[in-house]
Amino acid sequence: MGRGSGFGKVILFGEHFVVHGIPGIASAIDSTVDAEVKKTGIGITVRDERKDTRGYTQEKSAQQKESIERMLKTMGMNPRKATLEISLGGNLPGFSGIGASAASSVAIARAVSEEFRMGLSDEKINEIAYEAEKAYAGTPSGIDNTAATYGGLIWFKKNLGDGPNIIEKLSIKEPVEIVLGNTGTVADTKEMIAGVAVRKKRNPEKYDALFKQAEDLVFTARKSLDEFDLRKVGNLMNENHLLLQEIEVSCKELDYLVNLAREKGALGAKLTGGGGGGCMVALTPGKELQETVAAAMEAEGFQVLRTMIGIKKYEGENEFT
Repeated sequence: MGRGSGFGKVILFGEHFVVHGIPGIASAIDSTVDAEVKKTGIGITVRDERKDTRGYTQEKSAQQKESIERMLKTMGMNPRKATLEISLGGNLPGFSGIGASAASSVAIARAVSEEFRMGLSDEKINEIAYEAEKAYAGTPSGIDNTAATYGGLIWFKKNLGDGPNIIEKLSIKEPVEIVLGNTGTVADTKEMIAGVAVRKKRNPEKYDALFKQAEDLVFTARKSLDEFDLRKVGNLMNENHLLLQEIEVSCKELDYLVNLAREKGALGAKLTGGGGGGCMVALTPGKELQETVAAAMEAEGFQVLRTMIGIKKYEGENEFT
């Protein structure tokens, strides 16, 4: 039996903008999808035991099937002839916006590699997961699968030409508590990415200005993270959310949770991921503040994930930067 894991992630700065070549900053979180794969004689079966948003597994089932087929083809296997039993678990819930699909793709690829003794490198696993992500995101930026594969805090810039993406590992002084609030709406990442592209083409002057603001902001955020100026980081997260509202990828549920988190003391809050539903992230350093914000969301009936940013690659146990 082969086993593998992939980290969940949170995009701190730059979602949607990264698709168009603007840098972004993402962090793995201390929650993973874990996969087990073993050879059987009955085609491909998937047993998904992850906690999820109501309807997430069902709505993503067709995309999951396509992603596994893409993954196996990239690994040199014929999906029509493959006989695999895939089991998914772990402590990363199936929420939209926290890299659940990328984490599962990385976990499955690692498990298949182990089961068939392929000995694939992290670089190859990342390439395979990127191909699998096309089933979920159409034209993914690559930031989700990169964070899921390598862990840690990542500076990511998509190469819009033929060359490789720019990936730099960043570090922060110590791990920081965050709260991920789930709207309960399953988001369609493909649709959200396509919508931004259409609106950008229709109104280039407005969108070029917004994208320039996003680019300036992410460079400032990198410096603030390096200096561990969390209050500044929080303010920049708030600004990033305003930009995401301007490009029309937020929604009333996300805005409600963002405002609630700020009212309860979060240093900053914004949507994370594709938007249109899914999750938001609140910067809540310290267990006490994290619990205050998380409890307020739960009292309103929302699901939350209490987690941390700044973790390194999984090597038997979680480590911190």
